[in-house]
Amino acid sequence: MTQELTTVQQTSWRSRISGRLARLREHPLASVGPGLITGVADDDPSGIATYSQAGAQFGLNMLWTMPVSFPMMAVVQATCARIGRVTGRGLAANIKETFPPFVLYAVVFSLMIANILNIAADVAAMGEVAELVTGFNRHLMTMFFVFGTLALQVFIPYHRYVAFLKWLTVSLLAYAAVLFTVHIDWQEVALRTIWPTITPTPAYAAVVVGVFGTTISPYLFFWQASEEVEDMNAQPNATALSKDNTSAPKELRRIGWDTWSGMLYSNLTAFFIILATAVTLNVAGITQIDTAAQAASALRPLAGPFAALIFALGILGVGLIGVPVLAGSAGYALAEAMGWKFGLERTPNDARGFYGVIAISVLLALVIQYSPINPMSALFWSAVINGLLAVPLIAVILLLAANPKVMGPYTIGILAACIGWATVALMAVAAVMMFVS
Repeated sequence: MTQELTTVQQTSWRSRISGRLARLREHPLASVGPGLITGVADDDPSGIATYSQAGAQFGLNMLWTMPVSFPMMAVVQATCARIGRVTGRGLAANIKETFPPFVLYAVVFSLMIANILNIAADVAAMGEVAELVTGFNRHLMTMFFVFGTLALQVFIPYHRYVAFLKWLTVSLLAYAAVLFTVHIDWQEVALRTIWPTITPTPAYAAVVVGVFGTTISPYLFFWQASEEVEDMNAQPNATALSKDNTSAPKELRRIGWDTWSGMLYSNLTAFFIILATAVTLNVAGITQIDTAAQAASALRPLAGPFAALIFALGILGVGLIGVPVLAGSAGYALAEAMGWKFGLERTPNDARGFYGVIAISVLLALVIQYSPINPMSALFWSAVINGLLAVPLIAVILLLAANPKVMGPYTIGILAACIGWATVALMAVAAVMMFVS
């Protein structure tokens, strides 16, 4: 009798565990992908440099930018993902079909120029950090990262490559780890986040513009929409929701969880970077940071070699995500605009134009390393172009998402539209302030 009860109990226990595991597998967070990778790519090495400068120059009084920007970046990215999954096409293809040609080509070529300059700044930072960690020459390390990321994108199929990118997202935890190496007054942090001391100066305005421009970047819009299409094509029998709405509730729910959680992860990391540099560099009187590598180097005497090391390793990790996303988004945009075959699941012979754009983007960025152009100047002009491009591009995205001819019954909701248009207004003000500053 006792043995029978034990067997029944074991069977019941296994059944409960099996049921819970099944529910976990069905939860939208179990299939995170484009949103998570996009969020991490947002904190690329040039973004880390911007956040580090914000914390070093203005301390805790720049933390407020993260909770303010979070719903804006999440709504814009979720809208891009929604467009991709509903239509089965990326942003460039939808813009091509809905707007005049000059809108498409102005957006695509501006994006390509900004992305190449941004990649140049990113790979330069990765080379500097690698030299800091390993002692090898920074230019050699830069070449290693350029050709390494290019080979991964060109020769590894998407379904395998995306798994590699997902694992790299763990690298963002390095910035949370830095906070355990220094003393932090969390009550003061909470106060300054909610009630900062804002100094109405051109320098303060310039950093705010830089932070918002880094957080809400056009290349991320194209990447996430196209990755939704890649994921859809990778699933057997999957099709655009506009053609088959059977899985619409599940897919739209997944997009919401994926994007908002990915942007939260990204936003919290940026918050941690600003906080880490505020309580170390700013307190020590170091208020000028030009590169992410410089921030890592400056942390060494203040927070110890361990903090400097994990900060540096985080830069390398997110760089390995950021560079492919920058190059890939340019490839998707131009390939769709020109009507070429595209997709990371395709072979190079099957999508020559698409992979050609990716290769040219990273190789031109490498050439910049050996030209009179300073990588920080490249980053500056990238920020200028992105700042100008973001305003009309977000407006175009919102118009697409509200158009029943494009989205059918899955147009954007009123709340999301309001937040989206508020983002357009904010980015427009930021663009004006950038030039005034």
